[in-house]
Amino acid sequence: MTITIALSKGRIYDETVPLLAAAGISVSEDIEKSRKLIFETNKSDVRVVLVRASDVPVYVQYGGADLGVAGLDSLIEHGAQGLYQPLDLKIARCRVSVAVRNGFDYALAVKQGARLRIATKYPEIARNFFATKGVHVDMVKLYGSMELAPLTGMADAIVDLVSTGNTLKANDLVEVEPIMEISSRLVVNQAALKLKREPLRHIIDAFAEAVNGPRG
Repeated sequence: MTITIALSKGRIYDETVPLLAAAGISVSEDIEKSRKLIFETNKSDVRVVLVRASDVPVYVQYGGADLGVAGLDSLIEHGAQGLYQPLDLKIARCRVSVAVRNGFDYALAVKQGARLRIATKYPEIARNFFATKGVHVDMVKLYGSMELAPLTGMADAIVDLVSTGNTLKANDLVEVEPIMEISSRLVVNQAALKLKREPLRHIIDAFAEAVNGPRG
């Protein structure tokens, strides 16, 4: 009975490695030097698959993986149907924020009731946020290079992940309003939790102890 774990390259993977180690799992190859997408581990019954961050919830929901690590942003955009979320792993922390071109008076535009065009990879988060503020917006869905949208005049503002803010500064953008804090969650396929309960519970418990410390 093989356990498949879905992860994404980059910060989430790097910060998940110590949690895997706490569960006695290590990936057998350096993923940065390989073009493979499926990796064996030191455990014959555990493998890791690498997918796009936004696809981790999809793979887990539809059984392509038994469990995975996904950012809260991806979970909100995807929806959490069929997913058990036992644990906030408190890794890959950042925030979703509104940013504008330096010199654009965002506060005045909002106050005057202007209709704003928002470029974002996260339309669900953005739409809900502006709806609660009573601000009318048009969404432009982008998949990368978000900072270009205000600089080219394509959008008034962007809604994007912010960690250090260095990318915004380098492109003469200013963070004007934080929307929500983001961290990564452990997500588990609910059907797999019934069929593979013991091995999955071992991983979940090991992750929980690594994040929160021993029980009791």
